[in-house]
Amino acid sequence: MKRELFGYHGGYRRIKLNELGATSEFVPLPDEILRRFLGGSGLGVSILLSEGQATVDPLSPDAGIAFVFSPLVGSAITTSAKFAVVCKSPLTERFNDALASSAFAISGKQSGCDAIYITGYARLPSVLVIDDNYVSLHSADDLWGRTTADAEVQLRARFGADFDFAVIGPAGENRVRYATISHDNRHAGRGGSGAVLGAKNIKAIAVRGTKRCEWADASRLAELSKSISQKSFGPATSKYRELGTASNLLVFNRLHALPTRNFQSGSFEHAEAISPESLSVARERTRSSCAACTIGCEHIYQIRLDGGPEKGVRLEYESLFSLGSLCGVGNPEHVLAASRRCDELGLDTISTGGTIAFAMECVERGLLDCEWLKFGDGDAVLRVIELIATRGESERGLGNRLAEGSKRAAEMIGGDAFKFAPHVKGLEIPGYEPRALQTMALGFAVGTRGADHNRSGAYEIDFSSQSDRRRITKADVAAAIETEDKAAIMDSLILCKFLRGIFDDLFAESATMLKYVTGWDVTGDELRSTAKQIVSAKRAFNRQAGWTPDEDVLPERFYSTALPDDTKADLDRIAFEEATAEYYRLRDQPGVYLRSS
Repeated sequence: MKRELFGYHGGYRRIKLNELGATSEFVPLPDEILRRFLGGSGLGVSILLSEGQATVDPLSPDAGIAFVFSPLVGSAITTSAKFAVVCKSPLTERFNDALASSAFAISGKQSGCDAIYITGYARLPSVLVIDDNYVSLHSADDLWGRTTADAEVQLRARFGADFDFAVIGPAGENRVRYATISHDNRHAGRGGSGAVLGAKNIKAIAVRGTKRCEWADASRLAELSKSISQKSFGPATSKYRELGTASNLLVFNRLHALPTRNFQSGSFEHAEAISPESLSVARERTRSSCAACTIGCEHIYQIRLDGGPEKGVRLEYESLFSLGSLCGVGNPEHVLAASRRCDELGLDTISTGGTIAFAMECVERGLLDCEWLKFGDGDAVLRVIELIATRGESERGLGNRLAEGSKRAAEMIGGDAFKFAPHVKGLEIPGYEPRALQTMALGFAVGTRGADHNRSGAYEIDFSSQSDRRRITKADVAAAIETEDKAAIMDSLILCKFLRGIFDDLFAESATMLKYVTGWDVTGDELRSTAKQIVSAKRAFNRQAGWTPDEDVLPERFYSTALPDDTKADLDRIAFEEATAEYYRLRDQPGVYLRSS
């Protein structure tokens, strides 16, 4: 007898690629697993653990990658058209979940499953087509080498407008360890999921379906959806509508929290020139939204490259920081062009900018013989982006080395390079100066996917009245954990983080939302417990993959040198280790020690 489910299909589709094509089977998921892990990142880590992925080489044929939906996908709840791409990261060799918004989430779920899990290897470059229950491989010979946008245009012409697509660019084909997966000009960016698909010879995934889920209480869900949408127009999201995430740039610069020249300082003298306030005056700008979103945070700026037609660039704070201040580049044309080129080639802008800035400092210190790669040179940034995406062997194999990320590049370069390589667990640090925002620094250090600003919202503590952002203490840790738990719930439901400010009690209000979708009698306290279980599952994956506490550290630079432009921002090693130990205690991880004891 078929069980009655609301919001779910009750299982995931396991697809095995092989020399003859692809096989597919539906793997049921018990109600207990669905309720315990929800969807998105939570359900994704559960699937990876059950498939034994923690000990597998992420670029091998046996590696698995999952596109995971959630019970909210297909509903009218704003920002719910999201999915998580989950795999073992080829960059960090630890757990990785990259979230993205697009109609791919809706079509993927309508294909009749709660997740699409892919393993194996296609003999030739291929497009994986999922059409309801039918799975097939098609040649991608004519798409190999094309940019993400060009490939998607060709795919729509071939398969039709009723399919949605996830594609990789040349960086994924060449297994750059921080390659992205793109879809409708949006990107599952961090951790290198694009390289995992490239290693499987999959250029793109095409999905469509006709299987819709039903809701347990459709009328109350509709009322709640309308209420959330109305709140999403309020002051909690206004800055994202007006200038997008890039609105943080000048604020961070004033606080000496804007990483500049590979974290050698916290403020950038050309910040004004690349700020959205200046860009929005100097050039045409349009706004757009993700699928099923009422916020509209996407700001697209027009640029003209090499005398050609104008093209739009979707710009966010992290791209401005990583390709601008971090590399010392203050020319907005170069920053915009570099961001667009990363999107076209399928490169994560944070890891790209972080690795290039690291290489620039290596040149500055005489550790790398490449005189043209200097801070402030936007043309050099554009040049090295091409070398990275193609793993170019010119310039003594520079592109090939930097395609490995800053951690591996530092190991190859040698000397003191490891002391200032800007990563945690191999994942390059986002645009938050750790010495100026020390609770966020803790979030970076203990994060399950490495230095990450989306799985921990600890910067909220730094900007609050309850904390001294330049002096971390053990008292800050519980609040940092709370932001991590909230992120785990939002990433599993899945909802956009920009909504977090509209909730008075995220857990209780999410429980109501989930009750109307699934019919479960879930409570806010249960979801608090669920969040902790999800974080614990991610840490369990990492332990199986070889994690040790020695990985939960920042680069040496941050302990040994105060910020030159804000000497009060000085990270005390002992205080930071005590905070880390307190994190383990509150997360109930026995046997973890202080490194300096």
